[in-house]
Amino acid sequence: MDKTDPVAEVEAAMIAIRRRQTRRTFAVQSGGPDSVQEVLDAVEAADPAPLGVNGIATALGVDQPRASKLVAAAVTAGLLRREADQADGRRTNLALTPAGRAQLEAVHTHRRTHFATAMNDWTPEEQTAFATLLTRFVTALDR
Repeated sequence: MDKTDPVAEVEAAMIAIRRRQTRRTFAVQSGGPDSVQEVLDAVEAADPAPLGVNGIATALGVDQPRASKLVAAAVTAGLLRREADQADGRRTNLALTPAGRAQLEAVHTHRRTHFATAMNDWTPEEQTAFATLLTRFVTALDR
């Protein structure tokens, strides 16, 4: 990696982040059920819009049978429940249960603790600048 090329440095950092996400490191460290954490994240991200199995498949980039298995595991674990769609009776939406919300909060707390530790020797100005620039960067990737 060329340390003088900021784009190459960003790429290397993004690869490291991607590897960590693929292993679901924070979810596993916080005691979460690794196989369903992405489903919970997708339901939370869609809120307040309703999300069903097909929406999970799209959000996770998996096929419908795989999404269905992941959703079934989350329902069996008591983290999600199925609800009839009030606008279309043929559809079923997914909703977080209190246990699902608690699991998400535990993972958020765990992640934030790690992030705070990683930035604990940064000034408040550096933390704010990083948050602003990272958010701007991620937003620009979707354009």
